[in-house]
Amino acid sequence: MINFADIGLYLPGILLAYAALMMGLISPGPALLGLMGVSLERGRRAGHCFAIGIGTGSLCIGILTLTGLSALLATWADAMTAIRIAGGLYLLWLAFKALRSAFRPKRQPDGNTIAPDGKHISAMGYFTRGLGLHLTNPKAILTWIAIISIGFADGTPLWVGWVIVLGCGTISTLVHFAYATAFSTRPAISLYRRAARWIDGVLGIFFAAVGIRLLAGR
Repeated sequence: MINFADIGLYLPGILLAYAALMMGLISPGPALLGLMGVSLERGRRAGHCFAIGIGTGSLCIGILTLTGLSALLATWADAMTAIRIAGGLYLLWLAFKALRSAFRPKRQPDGNTIAPDGKHISAMGYFTRGLGLHLTNPKAILTWIAIISIGFADGTPLWVGWVIVLGCGTISTLVHFAYATAFSTRPAISLYRRAARWIDGVLGIFFAAVGIRLLAGR
């Protein structure tokens, strides 16, 4: 049961979890590069189906992470501390990778994460490709552990976890849908590539700050 008087208490953690997801969605990875390739080569409709598959996969991983975490907390009192440390270290690793990428020459992505072929692929086909890509992506699983650990601390009611999971799942779907729309035009791809170095720098600073916050237990 949600106690509306407590919403203000947990809102900062929920919003920070959403912010962490948004920063992660900007970071180039298998899902984003795959979506870029599909949208550019196969068109907007295919990209939208692929994006919905990614969002669905993200929601599935979030639900599994939350329910698994709840069961773990019921049997191991120090589980949240261990998960917070793991999430903090992973965010620091992402910060290192982002900052390293910001200071080295960029390679032009080839956009061929999904190999072009002459076969006709249905809307459901693109959906299942996006879903499968995200469900088998270790980075997505680790990112969800970090997101949950940001807003779901010791003693936090379960509804907060569900607000984070459902909200992040919705945001992921909408953002990837918007990416599919943008990446179906070549000017947007060119703009993204030119801004990639600055994006990596901002990501590195953000991930480092949140990772240190988690490790400090705040």
